[in-house]
Amino acid sequence: MNDPKYVRFFEEFGIEDVPLVGGKNASLGEMYRKLSSEGVLIPNGFAITADAYRHALESAGAWERLRATLDGLDPSDVTDLARRGKRAREVVYGAALPEDVTAEVLAGYRRLQEEYGEEVSLAVRSSATAEDLPTASFAGQQDTYLNIRGEESLLDACQRCFASLFTDRAIHYRIDNGFDHFRVALSIGVQKMVRSDLASAGVMFSLDTESGFRDVVFISGAYGLGENVVQGAVDPDEFYVHKPTFAAGHRAVLRRLLGDKAVKMVFVEGETKHTTRNIPTPKADRGHFCLSDDDVLQLADYAIKIERHYGRPMDMEWAKDGSDGRIYVVQARPETVASQRRVSVLESYVLAGAGDVLVEGRAVGEKITSGNAHLIENLTHLEEFRPGEVLVADTTTPDWEPVMKIAAALVTNRGGRTCHAAIVARELGIPAVVGSGNATTRLTDGQTVTVSCAEGDTGRVYRGEVPFSVECTQMTDLPRPATQIMVNLGNPDLAFKTSFLPNDGVGLARMEFIISESIKCHPLALLHPDRVTNPEIRVQLAHLTHGYPDGASFFVQRLSEGIGTIAAAFWPKPVVVRMSDFKTNEYASLIGGSDFEPRENNPMLGFRGASRYAHPAYAEGFALECAAMKRVREEMGLTNVVLMLPFVRRVAEAELVLDRMSELGLRRGENGLKIYAMCEIPNNVVLIDKFSKHFDGFSIGSNDLTQLTLGVDRDSEIVAFDFDERDDGVKEMIRLAVDGCRRNGLHSGLCGQAPSDYPDMAKFLVEIGIDSMSLNPDTVLKTLKQVLELERHHR
Repeated sequence: MNDPKYVRFFEEFGIEDVPLVGGKNASLGEMYRKLSSEGVLIPNGFAITADAYRHALESAGAWERLRATLDGLDPSDVTDLARRGKRAREVVYGAALPEDVTAEVLAGYRRLQEEYGEEVSLAVRSSATAEDLPTASFAGQQDTYLNIRGEESLLDACQRCFASLFTDRAIHYRIDNGFDHFRVALSIGVQKMVRSDLASAGVMFSLDTESGFRDVVFISGAYGLGENVVQGAVDPDEFYVHKPTFAAGHRAVLRRLLGDKAVKMVFVEGETKHTTRNIPTPKADRGHFCLSDDDVLQLADYAIKIERHYGRPMDMEWAKDGSDGRIYVVQARPETVASQRRVSVLESYVLAGAGDVLVEGRAVGEKITSGNAHLIENLTHLEEFRPGEVLVADTTTPDWEPVMKIAAALVTNRGGRTCHAAIVARELGIPAVVGSGNATTRLTDGQTVTVSCAEGDTGRVYRGEVPFSVECTQMTDLPRPATQIMVNLGNPDLAFKTSFLPNDGVGLARMEFIISESIKCHPLALLHPDRVTNPEIRVQLAHLTHGYPDGASFFVQRLSEGIGTIAAAFWPKPVVVRMSDFKTNEYASLIGGSDFEPRENNPMLGFRGASRYAHPAYAEGFALECAAMKRVREEMGLTNVVLMLPFVRRVAEAELVLDRMSELGLRRGENGLKIYAMCEIPNNVVLIDKFSKHFDGFSIGSNDLTQLTLGVDRDSEIVAFDFDERDDGVKEMIRLAVDGCRRNGLHSGLCGQAPSDYPDMAKFLVEIGIDSMSLNPDTVLKTLKQVLELERHHR
């Protein structure tokens, strides 16, 4: 093939050749030419140029017939559009490929057969372009033909591809967007067919699509051809890989989520090889991930290299070939949604008027919105709900989420800050008032209300539209205070989003949330399912751990991926992870837990914290926790994780637990490992100098320290009036602890609720010179501004 005119192989063109080969082909050529040498696998192929399309129509004298067919078309007349579209396709399809084009196409086919073997099948895809409009996008408007074999089939697919420039949707699209039908041309991409029908396929992004967080590669996939994943027709598997630690040589999947993958798209056997259909995915396959860890890491490597080449976040399609076992990238384009999100601006809502308070409850979030109330009593009425209304209900369940996603706000009778409605509202970024007790009786259908969560702990629903304003703060303009501002975070799902707040790391990452939400099981029940007395619970355990070698592997992987996600989100800032601090009644409520936990009259002061870790009754469970943390730091490479021991009653207990951690591979000082202790027992303060010999820092838990200083059970509603972190005695204990840390050259922090709730407590902490305070995410900005002001006056 000497100097082909109408066929160009991928190595012969790049991203600058969109007018000649269309956007899709230009991208493939760019990657094949520039990234193949870096190990990124692109199926080889060639482009039949836009010139070939024009040449075919000119040779057949088809232009006039096309113009006559489409002249005066009214796209709103669906019948007329269908009739004319069909005729236009017939005109183009009838314009057979000229001999010179045919010769070049068949020569290209033979070259691919030489490279991949006689039996290679082909994918024939359209790649639209427009003269002088190199940025025009015609994605999804034309047809694709897959699994094509044989010269006759290839030529027919090419003619059909050209004709698909006049599908009804493509005609309508051009009219809507002001494009001239006759200035738009079509190039065709012909490349090795990746037989993902025999394996899996999907999409990946070089950032997190929800938050815009750029330090991860996000991969989704399912069995069969990739169309189902691209169109959202299937619930895919999802994977994350952390780019900075990957670049440093660590090879670990950061996080994974098993999708349902109910159907897979395959080729229909028969004469027309390019037809596809969805078939049920075998049950065994649905219970397993569609990619191995090695596959995921290979894709992450591709994504990082592609992003580096283009210099911006990318949206890519991948496919695994079930014949040769290799993974290919079949498309890449710039990501244009999450990467454009402005994360340097934080919004603060302020109520600017007053109104009658109809309902009060717990505030979730800090936003304000107005809308019409819509009462929903049960699932059967969900379809009546309209976007922008305020959802009012007794409570919500996961079945309500489709409606919650279009609601302006949520108001419920029942629930606390961690109920389903609250969690979903936070994820959706909408205000919610939960636990009001009487919302469904006090609010009426269609009534205009204003939901305010910008007034502290109490959320209020006002009658009518109450005016409010939104203040935007440029976070990048805020100076950093001397007192470190850290965040409390236990939910990995919120980690990427929360990392955009101005912060100095995570002061308290609670294991409990991950154990209760992601693992759900008592660690000893996972290790010893034979000791679980209830047969139904044993079935539950088996179901949860399906696909894992054993219960221990399940626990370690789930916990390490949850903590790893939080650590990755804030990398390389410190993330202080507290080892589990469930009480016995809370451990017992985990699946299988009642067979392994004693009954205590006052669990708050019982078998909790460090006392469990080296005790025979829980030593095996602690070993699993340590194995998970070792994996986070060593396999995942997230050495910013600082470990923290809760409720360390005695110095001897600290020594015992630290020795046990050393035996389990977590030796203080090795590989930069720091170990903190919670300072929450008066004995920790009284003996701070002795405790200091064994730890790198202390985090004051103001909740427990208040409880034990004042002798008030913080779970008791009867004496709740006596629980106050601002009591002079509690403040003196905090001051002594901070002084003790300073005296011993150790980090001092506070991770309790107090500075989040009380401005005067934050002032006190600044005055005594604490190193850090860790806050709930929704109070970070407010407290940060306050601390900056305090420090300015304090100097």
